[in-house]
Formats: sequence, structure tokens, C-alpha cells
Amino acid sequence: MAYEESNYEIVKKNEIYEIRKYSDRLAVETIEHNQNSGFRKLFNYITGNNKTNEEIKMTVPVTRIEKNGNMTMQFYLPSKFNKKNVPNPSNKDVQVINVEGGYYAAIVYSGRTTDKNFIKHKDILEKELIKNNILILSQPIRATYNGPFTLPNLRRNEAMFKIEF
Repeated sequence: MAYEESNYEIVKKNEIYEIRKYSDRLAVETIEHNQNSGFRKLFNYITGNNKTNEEIKMTVPVTRIEKNGNMTMQFYLPSKFNKKNVPNPSNKDVQVINVEGGYYAAIVYSGRTTDKNFIKHKDILEKELIKNNILILSQPIRATYNGPFTLPNLRRNEAMFKIEF
């Protein structure tokens, strides 16, 4: 299945990572209390558990980032939505947020979506950015593009940081 992906422009690329420029994007976000709780709340929102009972197409990536000591999960909303026409969540644990645009460094990898695999690639990216004197502005972001039934070697995963560029 082809899902809408957040638009970005690649502004620099090397053998390890690429730097992308994103515009502001709308997403729905929730705090994860366990690994599946966040996904379930966000999935319910896009399948119609919102104030207008509107079904919303899934997009990629699904991201996870630590905020204020809590792990959060985000689903980006299709580009047809803006602050005026986005359905409000029915669940008080789900919020519509604006993900600020800017420059992000990303390292792409395949394999399982384990913490170990993410940390390995996040560390590689972080070391390269420091080596290249690029200022990191965010916590590490885990981005996944495929469903759980995709074979690990066919999966697209990313570790990302918002950066100053």
C-alpha cells in the first residue's frame, strides 16, 4: 500500500546521513504508557474516533520522541488537513499538534524496529553530526515506515535529529 509521506527536500547527503528540510506538519500525538497503547489511541483517531467521525488515511512515518520525560508517538496527518479543517480528537489523551518545520538529519536503516537497532543507528548519526560540527536541537526521533508484518530486510526505519543548519 502506498501511504502519503511527509514532504521534504534533501539539502545535503553523504554516505552516512542526509539533511532534509521539512515544512510545518500537523500530527496527532499521545503519550505512550506501553508500546502498543500509543498506537491504539492514534489508530482509533484515524479510524473515526474523532469529533466528526471522519476516517483519515494513514501516512508515514510514524514517529516516537521523548518529550518532558515521556515517550510520545505521532501520526502525521495527510496534507489536505490544516488547523481549520482537522477533526478534533474525541480521546483527551490524543492531541493535534504542529510539528515545526526545519532541518532534520536522518540515517536510514532496515531491520527490526528494536530499541537496540534504533540506538545503534542513532549513535552513528549523533557521532557523525558532532564530528561535522552540526548542532543537534532535539531528542532522537524514531521513524518507522512499514507495518509490523513487513519482512525486516524490507523495512525502512530512520533515526533523526532536528538540527541547526
